[in-house]
Amino acid sequence: MAKRAPSHLQPATAAWWRHVVAEFALEQHHERLLTLACEAWDQAVAAREELAKAGTYFADRFGQPKAHPAVAVERDARIAFARLVRELDLETSDHSPDPDPATRLR
Repeated sequence: MAKRAPSHLQPATAAWWRHVVAEFALEQHHERLLTLACEAWDQAVAAREELAKAGTYFADRFGQPKAHPAVAVERDARIAFARLVRELDLETSDHSPDPDPATRLR
């Protein structure tokens, strides 16, 4: 039976979560990292949608341009997603640690 993705994820993100769980042998802590990555993705998408509506910049009370707060949210969520996916190491098929630690320093 296929595992259920966390219910708070967006439908497309939940589908990716299910795909990754089905394709890779993940331990429980990997599933938690995957969930965090999915949450970061959804947060980045939500911030991007807000920026599309409101614009990247606004004028403060002095008329000076300021970045919309969603700019930082999107940036931080993208960084978190990239780091979590890298930590999951989804490019290898067996998730076994690299036997040569020196190659992991690339």
